[in-house]
Amino acid sequence: MRIEELRAFLVVAETGSFQKAAQTCGVSQPTVSRQVQALEADLGMSLFHRGGQAKLTVAGETFLPHARKMWQEWQAASLALQNLHQGKQEELCVAAIHSVVAYVLPNFLPRFCQRFPYMQLRVTALGSDRALKVLKDGLVDVAVVMDNPDLLGRSELVSQPIYEEGVAVLMADDHPLREYEVVPWEALAQYPQVVFKDGYGMRRLVEKGFARYGLTVPVALELNTPEAFVGVIRRSRMVAVLPEMLVQEAIRDRQLLTRPLVDGEQWRRKVVVVTSKDRLDLPPIAYFYDLLETCPLPVPS
Repeated sequence: MRIEELRAFLVVAETGSFQKAAQTCGVSQPTVSRQVQALEADLGMSLFHRGGQAKLTVAGETFLPHARKMWQEWQAASLALQNLHQGKQEELCVAAIHSVVAYVLPNFLPRFCQRFPYMQLRVTALGSDRALKVLKDGLVDVAVVMDNPDLLGRSELVSQPIYEEGVAVLMADDHPLREYEVVPWEALAQYPQVVFKDGYGMRRLVEKGFARYGLTVPVALELNTPEAFVGVIRRSRMVAVLPEMLVQEAIRDRQLLTRPLVDGEQWRRKVVVVTSKDRLDLPPIAYFYDLLETCPLPVPS
């Protein structure tokens, strides 16, 4: 059954005339006749009594309410797809790592909301692994995460770099490690570490850093929010390896200080924005990408 056959049937049923139906549909009468005949062939039953006026058969009367529902559903589906193509969907869902939610997105989200004032924007702070999972499951439209080729290896996903940043050690201002201008990993391993939970890109990066020197991370506490790191480190001998953006924000607190790491430049983290290829064709997501490319990154001071 073709949609134009369904429409031809409904218009003939409404007007009681193949000729009037042809005028309404903007086609010739033979075309309407062929469309109705094709529909009847698919259904295996006649839908109209042919005569001076096209009257519905019993089969036609039975089919009519179902045909109306199908036509209404088709119109609703067509309108929904048209709105989607024009960027009129009801919401845009974004999952991003915490530092991006706190320091990057606020720079341009007002511009996005101004461009799409009737769209509800939903932003959730998640670790990289979880953010990618909800993207793959179709629960969000965009994920902003630490780059990890092992997790992005799916053909329908596309990623685009946003920025890179180094890492540094965050500690209390009276911590023994403050004596180092550049902290060796061996010295760092002597103190309990506050780390992100499994599934966070920074957790993997820290583990790789320690492993390069044949060391194991002395994990004392697992957390998942930058604010919690700051509160714990301020009041203990625990330390943490964190991205520069978070560290520079944290040391506004005079009870905290930061030190670079030996070979620290080798442990830069790359942040990327990820979506599926089909979503990238949608105006709101394309604009979201453009904003991420052009918006200057914050420089905490």
